[in-house]
Amino acid sequence: MKKALITGVSGQDGAYLAKFLLNKNYKVIGTTKSLTRINKWRLKKLNIEKKIIYTQLNLHNKKSIDKVFKKFKFDEFYNFAGHSFVATSFKNALNTANNTGIGVVRILENIRKKNNKIKFYQATSSEIFGGSKTIYQNEKSSYNPKNPYAISKLFAHLITGNYREYYNIFAVSGILFNHESPLRGEEFLTKKIAKGLIKIINGKQKFIEVGNLDSKRDWGYAKEFVEVMWKMMQQKKPEDFVISFGKAYSVKYFIDLCLKELNIKGKWIGKNEKRKFVTKENKTIIKVNHKYIRKKDYKLIIGDSTKAKKKLNWKPKINIKKLVKIMINEEKKLDSEF
Repeated sequence: MKKALITGVSGQDGAYLAKFLLNKNYKVIGTTKSLTRINKWRLKKLNIEKKIIYTQLNLHNKKSIDKVFKKFKFDEFYNFAGHSFVATSFKNALNTANNTGIGVVRILENIRKKNNKIKFYQATSSEIFGGSKTIYQNEKSSYNPKNPYAISKLFAHLITGNYREYYNIFAVSGILFNHESPLRGEEFLTKKIAKGLIKIINGKQKFIEVGNLDSKRDWGYAKEFVEVMWKMMQQKKPEDFVISFGKAYSVKYFIDLCLKELNIKGKWIGKNEKRKFVTKENKTIIKVNHKYIRKKDYKLIIGDSTKAKKKLNWKPKINIKKLVKIMINEEKKLDSEF
């Protein structure tokens, strides 16, 4: 039986990966900053809450990492820990850099010194490409991070590659573009929209506020993406891969799909920051709020996963229409439970 350690196991990607690995007969060790404060709602939703061994881990603290390596023996290490929200990284730049960036060095040092046979997966973000001048991004594209989160992720990405090359460690990075699911946190736009519209229909909320409606993102399905992470770790040669759906859609298009799925009829009125969606009953349920608009929003970038399709034999199946249907249906169930 293989053993895998997953940092950030209670998050979206960590939970889906834990489920995937358990189905592969792995023994899964999941870490969290605090055993008393861990929120297991995603793990409960996937019916795996009691199938995971939990332990405390703080990437700020070398002793904490040393303790985990001493306590457990594992074959694979998947790192999802760290700051995960771009907007708040500006307010917590030091914490973001220490956890998301330097924390990876602390992990790699333990692998190098204590067991260099452990395979390491680093969750890298497409944010490292940031303000790229080209639309399609692959493993050879130039980096241009524009916020503390992206800069920290780039450092972690580069140091992972450095340890792979210099110390001959099996260390890889998955450069993931936006990937959504019903397990997304409420601070993320897609979840905010799907959940908010259900609450509006059920009379629990009056409206949703969003940022730039014309902003486009390459959106995929998180549950599909974790399979590629595992495939990367099963290769003979450690390599980095860009993981994406490969098409981009605007925030407005995502909202329109949600409205259609929920049979909410109405129209968009106004221009630019004054745009809003008004129902046929003349109720404004979606507004643009300036505070949610990034000061320097990125130009359109789309992931090119040609390498993953060829070398890992992987191709995403869930397009944005199917993704919306999955998220809306799940939100209906969740809202009815409360």
